[in-house]
Amino acid sequence: MSSLAHVPQDPLPIGRPRVQRTLGGQIAVWLRTNLFPSITSTIVTLLLVAVLGKACIALWQWGIANAIWIVSGNDTSACRALRGLGACWAVIPEKYRFILFGTYPFNEQWRPALVVVIFIALFVVSSRRSFWRKELFLLWAAALVVIGCLMWGGFLGMSYVSQDRWGGLPVTLILATFGLAFGFPLGILVALGRRSKLPAIRSLCVLYVELIRGVPLISLLFMASVMFPLFMPDGVNIDKLLRAQIAFILYAGAYLAEVVRGGLQAVPRGQSEAADALGLSYWKKNLLIVLPQAIRHVIPPLVNTFIAFFKDTSLVLIIGIFDLLTTAKTAIIDPAWQSFSVEVYVFVGVIYFAFCFAMSRYSRSLEAQRTQN
Repeated sequence: MSSLAHVPQDPLPIGRPRVQRTLGGQIAVWLRTNLFPSITSTIVTLLLVAVLGKACIALWQWGIANAIWIVSGNDTSACRALRGLGACWAVIPEKYRFILFGTYPFNEQWRPALVVVIFIALFVVSSRRSFWRKELFLLWAAALVVIGCLMWGGFLGMSYVSQDRWGGLPVTLILATFGLAFGFPLGILVALGRRSKLPAIRSLCVLYVELIRGVPLISLLFMASVMFPLFMPDGVNIDKLLRAQIAFILYAGAYLAEVVRGGLQAVPRGQSEAADALGLSYWKKNLLIVLPQAIRHVIPPLVNTFIAFFKDTSLVLIIGIFDLLTTAKTAIIDPAWQSFSVEVYVFVGVIYFAFCFAMSRYSRSLEAQRTQN
């Protein structure tokens, strides 16, 4: 203890006091650092601000200031008098029911509207970690039954509606949701099969992935629509919506398999070896240890595939299925509204953007949670 008393005690260094900046000061620092760090960056920033400002002013004048929101019936003379200087948003309240629900019976359109609400509720519930339990699969199965009952009807006072009358947003959500819901497990199985030590399984998985990824989605839809019924027994006829759904599942499974395989390759080999040392079976090792780590590595490309897949549902037009974009195109066949297709496409674009942006934001939240952990 006496030796410690002779050790010189140096005073602690006094650092520069931290400056508490206001919100305005923080914004000024961010602007100076990111937008005006040099003369060249300042010139480019000012040019871009001028271009964007002019575009925003023109968009404001066309979309809001000079726009017409309501007309009486099909009298579009006021809209035509604008000669393109203003938007005619009156086409949306006039045609929105056809755009959203297609040729579904007018008095029964509350049923596809309820289906859309059910889908959105399922998306919200499934995004919450607190609901990631076995009961979630039962909830999805029950929702599938309810959606089918609502869309087809035929009981409880609801009239029967064939799939030929389905269209609009419910069809887009059905194709995208169930295509991904069944394609994702298929992709995981194929990704594991490509890493299998059994040559037969590995070769079949490679053949499936290369065959599906080597042809356009349009050709798969044609094959499902034309060739698939030829392989069915006599008297068995599968509806074209189900055929398109099968094509989407196979398409999604092939692309998701490559994304998941990339994640599997990013998992250190020591994780599998440690699981083998613990005596875990092949499926427990992959389900509990390898796959959770692999999926965490590939969250951005997975969501990118989901977004692209959601937008690719518009290709079902070629086999006569009326998805959201197809009903929008059909809605402006009316001669009175043919000149206002831009407004209709903007409306549909907002719907697509809402779903894709929600997926993108959810992906970023998952990435942030992974980084924190």
